[in-house]
Amino acid sequence: MKCPYCGYIESKVVDSRPTDENETIRRRRECLKCKNRFTTYERIEETPIIVVKRDGNRQIFDKSKMINGIIKSCEKRPVALSDIEAAADNIEKKLQNSLAKEVSSKEIGEYVMEELKNLDKVAYVRFASVYREFKDVQSFLDELEDIIKTKK
Repeated sequence: MKCPYCGYIESKVVDSRPTDENETIRRRRECLKCKNRFTTYERIEETPIIVVKRDGNRQIFDKSKMINGIIKSCEKRPVALSDIEAAADNIEKKLQNSLAKEVSSKEIGEYVMEELKNLDKVAYVRFASVYREFKDVQSFLDELEDIIKTKK
């Protein structure tokens, strides 16, 4: 770490402590040449996830958009907001852990359906009906039959 006083590149860490709810680490350093002390902050560099939409457009992943979609599916259903947020956190972790810089909106939709299937079957069907763009009643019924089969 370059000293802000003399420009020397070697220093030693005198004190280190977590800050911002363990999101960053504050380090007090001492320059090995001029002996002046200075503070540095260390944090994880987060790379934004880019969502590739069906039409080919790209945009930065927005967790709040995903949560709003889940909330709409769960409207008037006995699903707690904390459960919705936990589902969104699970999806976000999957996306971060995949290490992919770009992810398709289709993949995110599949993750959402997977989480909704565990939360509430009605909310799952609501989301699937919009997400999968059912063209007719038969495709809707096929999805319902799959749910009934997995329930048994």
